[in-house]
Amino acid sequence: MKLSKNQVRRRAIGRLPRVRFRGQQLTSFAGLILFHAVIARLNLRERLRACFRHLKVENLYNHATVVLGLVIHLLLGYRELRDIKFYEEDPVVRRTWSLKRLPNVSTISRVLASIDMRAVEELRALVRDLVLTRLGSLCLPRITLDFDGCVIRTNRWAEGTAVGFNPRKKGQRSYYPLFCTVAQTGQVLDALHRPGNVHDSQGAAEFIRVCVLRIRSVLPTAIIEVRMDSAFFSNSIVQLLRDLGVEFSISVPFARFAELKQLIQGRNRWRRLNASVSYFELDWKPKSWPRRYRFLAVRTRTPVRQRGAVQLDLFEPFAYGFEFKVTVTNKKMGARAVVAFHNGRGAQEAVFAELKSQGHLEYVPTRKLPANQVYLFASVLAYNLNRELQMQVREPERTTTAKRPALWKFEKLGTIRRKFVQRAGTLTKPQGKLTLTLNENRALKTEMCQYLDALEAAGGS
Repeated sequence: MKLSKNQVRRRAIGRLPRVRFRGQQLTSFAGLILFHAVIARLNLRERLRACFRHLKVENLYNHATVVLGLVIHLLLGYRELRDIKFYEEDPVVRRTWSLKRLPNVSTISRVLASIDMRAVEELRALVRDLVLTRLGSLCLPRITLDFDGCVIRTNRWAEGTAVGFNPRKKGQRSYYPLFCTVAQTGQVLDALHRPGNVHDSQGAAEFIRVCVLRIRSVLPTAIIEVRMDSAFFSNSIVQLLRDLGVEFSISVPFARFAELKQLIQGRNRWRRLNASVSYFELDWKPKSWPRRYRFLAVRTRTPVRQRGAVQLDLFEPFAYGFEFKVTVTNKKMGARAVVAFHNGRGAQEAVFAELKSQGHLEYVPTRKLPANQVYLFASVLAYNLNRELQMQVREPERTTTAKRPALWKFEKLGTIRRKFVQRAGTLTKPQGKLTLTLNENRALKTEMCQYLDALEAAGGS
């Protein structure tokens, strides 16, 4: 449609409009109703109450209400607890929180301080059960689990923190939780909270065993795959995965096995995977291991000159213009598929990046360990709810490939926030019917109605 100049341009006005503040039913988060529908469909309020049922309620706000508020707080994009003052009058937030009046920061802090470790474990189980329920409904023939740690730093003392390895800020205290993520849905299945001075593999064996058994409890016939970096390479973990009947690929650290350097640097014949990657296979074992496994040595051509300490050449193989890595695996597929499968674990770094940048996982709100653990699981729950929202309204858009990407093309929490959640609206009751009115926008109307219709259909099914 052709428009005239008068229909497009507006006369420039020098003076700003007068600003007034009134107690009207205006909201800045109209799109929060999408998550309101997901929370209701998952019966999240009642399930949170069950997590804290054993705790005594000393004020008007119980523990489940406060934790649900933390999840909403993170979904809105706020980080610090005191930021609640910027939306405490918002009617849509109040309805989603099921409150007429939101608690202040002091009340939230007191409630969090009264949470014990039993409640933390109950909340952790809830996060895990929500993901397992989703996996059970999908009936996937193959589940891929990625394990890795993530540093959560703090500039102050907090219970359970410790000084870990930090070359940039020496002496900084931190937590170092271990995460298990599901590649097919991009969700966090579980997290093991740990102080910042532990090795990646600290407590990993039992954590891995429990995660695998819980997946098998809901999908007994599914093939379970595990990917890990070199910090988890040990005979005990490899033997555990083998006994559990799990397919695995684990990076091998060169520094612990000097003989690997000799085997790789002495190799003349490499099989080509593509123009820049070649490989060869080894039926090998470290001297202390009882049995041999399939090892895959990969050489990648790098046009950039390698940088680093010269002393590293004592342990790692060196050839100008190449990088080397070794992976141990029990998978029966070809080398090309194994390399692609193991490289696919890089998607977990994107999960950590979104958890930190959009879910504020890196924030340590209090000095109490249980309260900080609750905040961590609230962040994970907010992240998983975003994925759950998109899985409820859309069918899988990808098929399983060698890299095991997520089956959905997920939008990040920040994108959902900008597109839907952070929308102005008016909450009214014309003729006694509660109505949320948003500004007319064709793209917003089309996509948001698709979400609402899909959620309503899913709720009725």
